[in-house]
Amino acid sequence: MVLVVVGISVAAVGRILEPAAVNGEAVTLVAALGLLLNIAVAWLLMHGEQTMNTRGALLHVLGDLLGSVAALVSGAVVMWTGWTTIDPLLSMLICALMLVSSLRLLREVLQALMEGVPPSLSSEQIGRVLAGIAGVASVHDLHIWILSSRRVALSAHLIVESLEQWPTVLAASRHTLAAQGITHVTLQPEPLTYPVRWLPAPEKGRRQGSP
Repeated sequence: MVLVVVGISVAAVGRILEPAAVNGEAVTLVAALGLLLNIAVAWLLMHGEQTMNTRGALLHVLGDLLGSVAALVSGAVVMWTGWTTIDPLLSMLICALMLVSSLRLLREVLQALMEGVPPSLSSEQIGRVLAGIAGVASVHDLHIWILSSRRVALSAHLIVESLEQWPTVLAASRHTLAAQGITHVTLQPEPLTYPVRWLPAPEKGRRQGSP
């Protein structure tokens, strides 16, 4: 879509620098037929499964749909006024709108390929939520990444107060994460251990336990 936008923009600039004759009647007729077809295809895509692939296809169809609307407007303007520059100007406007949507989708796709954290989630916030579950002492090695349009994966180590509580903690953790839209979960329990505290050695000339 970015390449299509660049190609149309280059052609539009060329038409502005060197105006060409435009058949307003033909443009209007073809644009009307294209508009009806693109509306039907867009309706099908919008009511299907919403994945990155279908969103990319829908973006392409919406670009054609907006192009048909622009062609209808430009055809009518050419028929009524003879101002042919309206065609490339509307083409550049549609290109600007499609470029924003295309770059947004491209950024999301690249984030999924790089296994980045979804923009709608925060690792720190998810970590605090997990650490607040009853029986969880702390959380470490927390990782969140995108598997697909609707699947977010998470892995973490949970330090639990008692391994006997793990089934309850696991169920509560999965339920809490599901509420955040995270369903592909791998959690590893670790027992809570207290570090050994060493008492300082007594000073010379002073008995151990003396003030």
